[in-house]
Amino acid sequence: MDLLTIPSEAHETERADIPAILRQLQPPKATPVDRTPEPVWNADGVVHHPMYAHGENFFERVLNFRSRMQHWWLGQLGRSAVSVVHFRSIFEGYPIARQKKKLCHRLVYEVNGLPSIELKYRYPNVADDSELLAKLLHQEDTCLAAADAIITVSAVNAEHLICRGVAENRITVIRNGVDLDLFALPGAPAETGPATSSGSPMRVLYAGTMSAWQGVSHAIEAVALFRRDHPATLTLVGPVRPRQRKELNQRIWNLGITDSVEILDPVSKSDLAALHHGADVILAPLTRNDRNLEQGCCPLKVLEAMASGTPLIASDIPVVRELASNDVHAILVKPGSSKAIKDGMLKLLHEPRLGQRLSSAARRRAEQEFSWQRAQAQLLNVYETLLSQPDTSPDRSN
Repeated sequence: MDLLTIPSEAHETERADIPAILRQLQPPKATPVDRTPEPVWNADGVVHHPMYAHGENFFERVLNFRSRMQHWWLGQLGRSAVSVVHFRSIFEGYPIARQKKKLCHRLVYEVNGLPSIELKYRYPNVADDSELLAKLLHQEDTCLAAADAIITVSAVNAEHLICRGVAENRITVIRNGVDLDLFALPGAPAETGPATSSGSPMRVLYAGTMSAWQGVSHAIEAVALFRRDHPATLTLVGPVRPRQRKELNQRIWNLGITDSVEILDPVSKSDLAALHHGADVILAPLTRNDRNLEQGCCPLKVLEAMASGTPLIASDIPVVRELASNDVHAILVKPGSSKAIKDGMLKLLHEPRLGQRLSSAARRRAEQEFSWQRAQAQLLNVYETLLSQPDTSPDRSN
């Protein structure tokens, strides 16, 4: 198997909440042309071909990557058709989908997110560009129509695709996984509730990007409300742009909790697991918007919290309910409500055994349903099913 990717430290940082096996590829910032990317993934039967994409803006980098991909294909494969092409976004998939009959026998489209919905959250200035939206929708529809199999990460994603005209029997839901060994809580679960029960501050953790749709501001406001009556600290860890950091620091200052909140840059997975284990509660305050409610997602922050043995407070929205049930695996609260998050924190404080019960059940569910081994087996099943079907011979005409 040949694996083509765009190496970028910025890209890996910004998408750290999405695991490599199911990550959507997005072109990163420009990289110096005189550097040669080195393969970073090694596996039996896999050859990694990292490629840089250059350009002054996002769409120049998209076109540059497509050109490099075409050059690689002609140089390595010539006009030979391959058995399967598996792609994760329209940016590399659209040119292949248009020439599917010449390039491959089967096409797999892994839909983790759709640019027609996602792009405005990354680049707000394009939100009202109807011409761009129409082009994105056309390219998405072309890829969806050409794909023999479509993989996505939640039932909400799948329903959105069905509404777009995709046949249900072409869609397979493979949810994200979590490293169960890495996030396993060292030693036995705590027998008591949060540290606040003994007078120490409740240690609250939010891990993920600092984008508004993630609900970070609600986490900050909830801690401020909680601190009116009880001590608490909040750690925010994840990718944050300079403008976002400035806005968050201003909000923290306005609420008068600068001495109780720290913002950390992205850390390694092992350090992230340690932060989970050092916290009393994890927050996943996803907001109500089309990215979360219509397109769907499979929030890794929820899975990592469930695997860590630390109690979770998360928004009560469909993509979260697919993973965790209220009062069984987590405390699910009204999305967009800082007060509801604060009330969840109070509930953990006043019911010392609740956190242990929820986190133990969450860990068991993660072990049963959300291992990477399970996701891998599901992916292999998609391939085996696809390859067992009659071959559709490519059109080799010019």
